[in-house]
Amino acid sequence: MSPLARLSQEVRQYLIVTGNYWAFTLTDGALRMLVVLHFHDLGYSPLEIALLFLFYEFFGVVTNLVGGWLGAHIGLNRTMNIGLLMQVVALAMLLVPATWLTVPWVMAAQALSGIAKDLNKMSAKSAIKLLVPKESMGTLYRWVALLTGSKNALKGAGFFLGGALLVLLGFRTTVASMAAGLTVVWLLSLLALRGELGTAKQKPKFTQLFSRSGPINYLSAARLCLFGARDVWFVVALPVYLSAALAWDHWQVGSFLALWIIGYGVIQSLAPLLTGRQRNRVPDGQTAFAWGLPLIAIPALIALAITLDWQANTVLVAGLMLFGMLFAINSSLHSYLIVSYAREDGVSLDVGFYYMANAMGRLLGTVLSGWLFQVSGLAACLWVSTLLIAAAAIISLRLPKRISGPEAT
Repeated sequence: MSPLARLSQEVRQYLIVTGNYWAFTLTDGALRMLVVLHFHDLGYSPLEIALLFLFYEFFGVVTNLVGGWLGAHIGLNRTMNIGLLMQVVALAMLLVPATWLTVPWVMAAQALSGIAKDLNKMSAKSAIKLLVPKESMGTLYRWVALLTGSKNALKGAGFFLGGALLVLLGFRTTVASMAAGLTVVWLLSLLALRGELGTAKQKPKFTQLFSRSGPINYLSAARLCLFGARDVWFVVALPVYLSAALAWDHWQVGSFLALWIIGYGVIQSLAPLLTGRQRNRVPDGQTAFAWGLPLIAIPALIALAITLDWQANTVLVAGLMLFGMLFAINSSLHSYLIVSYAREDGVSLDVGFYYMANAMGRLLGTVLSGWLFQVSGLAACLWVSTLLIAAAAIISLRLPKRISGPEAT
């Protein structure tokens, strides 16, 4: 009997879900870097590059809200497979002749990619809740951390892949290769994922899209601020700054951001060890607040160094590394808390609402990243990041101080 056959049905499904998520994330990270660098080369301004991602983030908001309702009705396997197929179509849209790659066309392709990405993520995160026994909160924390961390490590690999292949193969050949590979993953997923996964016993009404749970609402607000704080300087401002102000080439920009996200993903996977798991504890609202406080100082210190022109480049690189470590732990804590707060029947509704707030934060950060950088520079982006992180920490004070239910391993 093969090792895979000896695994339980739940573990096999978890591995399939994770594999789908990994494959999707690799193409998503590569596509993000391709679009930023390729259109910067074509002479697009930072604000115009940010606008290319406007629909990507906006439709992420809509998708997470509606996608949770859809997953409860048709099953998480179907929403995940729909997401994979839509990403293939979005990649194919970028294979048109260069003269067709106008801002509206690329925005439309990115809109489709945004819908695909959030269908895929909502499905993966919701599925874990259903594959872990109710009494095993410690196991749930480890599985969520592993999925989230490995996903971000692969997104970092995608950043590197996008920058490297843009140099080696060019834009069109790289996009075509990713579309072909993801098509194979989609076909395999159609055959392997369990059909009933995530279908709610009591079908929710469309009016039940918005959460009535206080903890979920507060956590969603904190998540919005947290991811707005990251993307306000990371999405557009940082890669353009590294390319324009520091004269880094595509290899350097792609490699640096890739290594940052890979390290970020590794720290996310280790979050259970770093936040009290060794003492048989699982996180609560107090944990989220405590880890949010030190994160506030990092963008503020980098902004001061840039403003005062004091070892700005060294402080930027070192500060970005430290920011990534602390942000990874905060993100992993949030990811665990939403899965633990969510109801088991119709879990995708609660998870979808939460990731709708996550997408709103990314949308806010993306637009501000292009606009603030163009108007006031990187330091302004970092000051806004500081304010948003402080808001996330303060909101976390309203979260429950102790998760109800056993803290078993």
